[in-house]
Amino acid sequence: MTRVPHATLHTRVRNDALGGPNPFEWKALTSDDVFKGKRIVLFALPGAFTPTCSTSHLPRYEELYDEFKRLGIDEVVCLAVNDAFVMYQWGRSQNAEKVFLLPDGNAEFTRKMGMLVDKGNLGFGMRSWRYAMYVVDGEIEKMFVEKGFGDNCPDDPFEVSDADTMLAYLKSQ
Repeated sequence: MTRVPHATLHTRVRNDALGGPNPFEWKALTSDDVFKGKRIVLFALPGAFTPTCSTSHLPRYEELYDEFKRLGIDEVVCLAVNDAFVMYQWGRSQNAEKVFLLPDGNAEFTRKMGMLVDKGNLGFGMRSWRYAMYVVDGEIEKMFVEKGFGDNCPDDPFEVSDADTMLAYLKSQ
């Protein structure tokens, strides 16, 4: 087994004590904050507001969230190389209330996972390759990586990192 890499991810959390129209403050989360002592399903995707991510990938994980919880999963996490503001607005537009949207704005986690790819052919720049993984206390138990990994991939494969594949795997354990 392989451990998830150490990285610091910068997100925003609501703090109603701040008041006003933007009651959010910065919060740095380390890999330990996300994974230590927990059973996590993390799926990574190229970007918020993109077609497959918005119509299939995130919505299905949101829909099956309670089933993951019944199987003992502590948290379902969606990671993308986007900043905290974009991830927040995407979550609102998707009505995502259960899946934790984790921004990897600096691509640190994605790079250390070996999953950073150039999507310059689409005007996206550096992004995460599409994958899903099951992590227990920081140890990667299983990864589902989409085929065709590489820079400037001409298509967007979406066959094995989906919620149903992950759920079937967990049920088989």
